[in-house]
Amino acid sequence: MISTFFTVIPIFALILAGWVARRTAVLGPHATTELNRFVVYLALPALLFDIMAHAQWSDLWQPGFIAAFGLGSLLVFAVTVFVRLRGARHLADAAIDGLNAGYANTGFMGFPLALVALGSQAMPSVTIATIITVCLIFAVAIVLIEIGLRTDKNRGNVVFKVARALVKNPLLVSPTLGALASLAQLPIPAPAETFLKLLGGAASPSALVALGLFLATPREKTSSTDGLSAILVGAKLILQPVLTWILAALVFHLPPTLTQSATLLAALPTGTGPFMLAEFYNREAAVTSRVILISTVFSILTVSAYLALAK
Repeated sequence: MISTFFTVIPIFALILAGWVARRTAVLGPHATTELNRFVVYLALPALLFDIMAHAQWSDLWQPGFIAAFGLGSLLVFAVTVFVRLRGARHLADAAIDGLNAGYANTGFMGFPLALVALGSQAMPSVTIATIITVCLIFAVAIVLIEIGLRTDKNRGNVVFKVARALVKNPLLVSPTLGALASLAQLPIPAPAETFLKLLGGAASPSALVALGLFLATPREKTSSTDGLSAILVGAKLILQPVLTWILAALVFHLPPTLTQSATLLAALPTGTGPFMLAEFYNREAAVTSRVILISTVFSILTVSAYLALAK
């Protein structure tokens, strides 16, 4: 496990660098937002487009992997929403709690961690998992939030808002365009190729530093959030990877490489997506911020332990 820990420690060192930079005021309070926007609107879309434009469809069309990772995420999300609704939680807040438990940080941590731990052959799997997470799971949560917050029964308005949000999502548009370029066998000009490599290469380190900046921002803490935060962190770091492994290995009988990729990606901590939705819809975000912080810190141990066991 020690050798595995040293393999993944550079990933968490980049997160720590962002945390220290914010705590020491080297980077100001607006750095988190701006660096996140750089990653989401420029660097990560360039990386996703580049991967999809050069990927073999035999690598991307992995129905067993899609089912194992997708069902694992959706089941944890759905169970969390159901339990929170049984506790008289508002539907919008229950949907955010569902994301806290089932929204893996595939976009920010998945690419660099999988590259270090599993190699470049895992990149198509990370792309698939990222699309499932930031598009499918996120879209389901947005639908539930919109339904919960709307007082009218006009389903057309809800569908239109969700569709518009997805069409404007660069993390959906960029891999779609890359896939179309691959299907059409369009050659990528050398200058464009260099542009994509340079910009896409900045995605992983920038995303990890941005995550550290986010985690360093002081937030309110109340004793009532501790128990719920612990349950949601447990669901994210333990329940989701265990359930995904069961689906991958025992239900869909995936080969070891895909099983390892699916389980590793499911074991990642909670991403910043739930917090973005909480802020956008003006919902209480204390639990969400604590889940992201605690799951990220503890994932240093849980991810290292999983990689050691998987060897």
